[in-house]
Amino acid sequence: MRHDDIWRAVDALAAEHGLSPSGLARKAGLDATAFNPSKRVGADGRARWPSTESIAKILGATGTDMDSFASLVTGAPALNSGSRTMQGRRIPLIGLAQAGGDGYFGDGGYPVGGGWDEISTPELSDPNAYALEISGDSMEPVFRDGDVIIVSPNSPVRRGDRVVVRTVKGEVMAKELLRQSARRIELASLNPAHPNYSFDLIEIAWIHRILWASQ
Repeated sequence: MRHDDIWRAVDALAAEHGLSPSGLARKAGLDATAFNPSKRVGADGRARWPSTESIAKILGATGTDMDSFASLVTGAPALNSGSRTMQGRRIPLIGLAQAGGDGYFGDGGYPVGGGWDEISTPELSDPNAYALEISGDSMEPVFRDGDVIIVSPNSPVRRGDRVVVRTVKGEVMAKELLRQSARRIELASLNPAHPNYSFDLIEIAWIHRILWASQ
């Protein structure tokens, strides 16, 4: 557990709820400056950590359990005790920019072909699961440049899930599913500096659920 990881998790939790770090602090009943960058390092240059009390308050204010917050800190999936003995498997690792090109996904939205890199993961129930390596800053602070996300084409997608979406024009993006009707889909950007999106379903090639991230 590292200082930077704890603060990144706080930033990510704020972004997930459409808040700035200051907004998250106010929502939890804390001083608005509690999570400011200036509060993360002392005057002597030593790292300052958020208190357990402040963590408890932001978890309560956002309805987040400790396992979910821990996954933001470590980037690891929350494994139950029965999962720890699972054998790993290797899955394709595709660059986010590559995912928009031809030849990486078939008509059903599953990864096809070969010649790509692979990574080892805990055993996944979806035989078509794959990994995407994030590039750029459009998904910060939840996903940063170089993070790897594990994606499942066959997992059911529900409101509030983080998803990877590919449009029929070949644009690939990681978003949060806000709403899906019989005709349209609404997506929230993970980076609050970027706008939300709305598409007709006929504009979407596929939508896959993000299971977890290795950061």
